[in-house]
Amino acid sequence: MALLPILHYPDPRLHIRAAPVTEVNAEIRKLVDDMAETMRAAVGIGLAATQVNVHKRLIVLDVSEDQQNLQVFINPKLLSRDGSQEREEGCLSVPGIYDRVTRAEHIVVEALDREGNPFTLEAEGLLATCIQHEMDHLDGKVFVEYLSQLKQNRIKTKLRKRARETL
Repeated sequence: MALLPILHYPDPRLHIRAAPVTEVNAEIRKLVDDMAETMRAAVGIGLAATQVNVHKRLIVLDVSEDQQNLQVFINPKLLSRDGSQEREEGCLSVPGIYDRVTRAEHIVVEALDREGNPFTLEAEGLLATCIQHEMDHLDGKVFVEYLSQLKQNRIKTKLRKRARETL
């Protein structure tokens, strides 16, 4: 397994819409494993392939306390959403930035697992938020884009300044 570099907002590659995975094969399973290792090393609970500059419809997440319940969603599709919840979100592509975002409270999603088997999952609470957040990445959207233009500009300025300081 290998750690993959994570793209940071406002990198334009984060806005590329991911293409469907056409075959779940050894290459895709290796990507799943590398993404899981990368997510855990970065102390995250979700990661979309877009964030590691692979533009395929694939997300991994683990919202369990012990980080031992990896969930894989290949070609995820939201079948339904209802209710509303507001939660503070963060993102491995927007390090150190957190803000409240409103999303559906309850969702039903269908996808393929790591082996290519189809499944349907009902989710609510943190899991529903995480799935929606990561699926946004597959459509080229970052959570800060739900915020006001003023907040977005402040975040971009802060991240650019931080990037200059680390050079």
